[in-house]
Amino acid sequence: MPKHPSPSRPTAYVNARLLDPASGLDALGGLLVEGEKIAAIGKDLFRDGARWRVPEGAAEVDCRGLCLAPGLVDMRVLSGEPGEEHKETLDSLGHAAVAGGVTSLVCLPNTTPVIDDMSVAEFIARRARKVGMSKAYVYGAATKGAKGVELAEMGLLAEAGALAFTDGLNAVANARVMKNALAYASSFDLLIVQHAEEPALAQGGAMNAGARATRLGLSGIPAAAEAIMVERDIRLAEMTGARLHFAHVSTAESLAAIRRAKDRGLKITCDTAPPYFALTEADVGDYRTFAKLSPPLRSEDDRRAVVAALKDGTIDAVASDHIPEDEEVKRLPFPQAAFGGIGLETLLPITLELVHNRELAMLDALRLVTAAPAKLMRLAAGELAAGRPADFVLFDPERAWQVDADKLHSKSKNSPFDGRAVQGRAVATYVDGRAVFAAESDRR
Repeated sequence: MPKHPSPSRPTAYVNARLLDPASGLDALGGLLVEGEKIAAIGKDLFRDGARWRVPEGAAEVDCRGLCLAPGLVDMRVLSGEPGEEHKETLDSLGHAAVAGGVTSLVCLPNTTPVIDDMSVAEFIARRARKVGMSKAYVYGAATKGAKGVELAEMGLLAEAGALAFTDGLNAVANARVMKNALAYASSFDLLIVQHAEEPALAQGGAMNAGARATRLGLSGIPAAAEAIMVERDIRLAEMTGARLHFAHVSTAESLAAIRRAKDRGLKITCDTAPPYFALTEADVGDYRTFAKLSPPLRSEDDRRAVVAALKDGTIDAVASDHIPEDEEVKRLPFPQAAFGGIGLETLLPITLELVHNRELAMLDALRLVTAAPAKLMRLAAGELAAGRPADFVLFDPERAWQVDADKLHSKSKNSPFDGRAVQGRAVATYVDGRAVFAAESDRR
């Protein structure tokens, strides 16, 4: 990439393939940044015949035909800070995010202490601003301590900046508590996000239930554990009129229930994560703990159902589901190893596999990681428009590379895609007009 622009001068980005899912723009053109905002964008902006003519006094960046898209918005990320800084700090999280083209991320409340108190929410926002990489927002815990017993102070947390409410890695298992959370949230038009897994059915399970788990001698987590919780909570959302979102949906049965709820006009939305449309239970291989995720990797039929739901719009967004875990808890026998995988730097290339495999058009794939999650979180992000923050990514959709977990920026290295050959990579990332990442080979 060309030299980083000076933030004190307007900067014209020319010769870029502009991709904006929010407006449907897919054309060669230019973008002008003034200060922290996008000042202008358009097909052939700055074009003068065969040349690009930029405004007097503006710096020029030739994008060489690379894709220029809104910065990715990742709505499901766990930070190790505060409490487990040996797994991830807000600094390492921010660097991993911008290396993946992510300019806005939303942190789960499962830190130590849990984000059920305004001071923790404010701490994360303050630390993220100091790091100066990706913009960081937070979920508030739906219940105190994310223990599923007593409702958290959702109103106060919303005033402190919490975008939505969830117990994150934990399901709100008690139906009465969930109903009360939804009823309270409905009163203030807040969004509840559920990790849909019936705990009693999942208890003791290590991978997806089925023939493969039996062959490996591992306890299984049935697909029904997810579907039962989804169907219960749809009923509760209908009773209360609340907005309810299901995170990382992974089974055909759950998606069928969500599709029916949407058809009935209920305020139900959902996301999935790259492992659930790019991997299956077969990737557990011979007890590969990097493939131990929650929910577990499912069958090929479930994977196909997830892809179909991405295509027909049942699934609203794709999130990385970035859960850093260190060697201490991953280098254990499979039943004892921790659940979770990192995903910030593989979110873009794995999502682009849907394009390379001709399952989604480019703008439809990018919408899932930009405009759609921004809309769900009600963030002024995920689109390229005059007046919007200058948060964008330049990427090469054809660049081939192999995921090497040891070379990723996250402090933890537990990538379920370690060793996978992928296509597509962020070349440069900008937040509020500042260059915050440039790929190694493109630095000057």
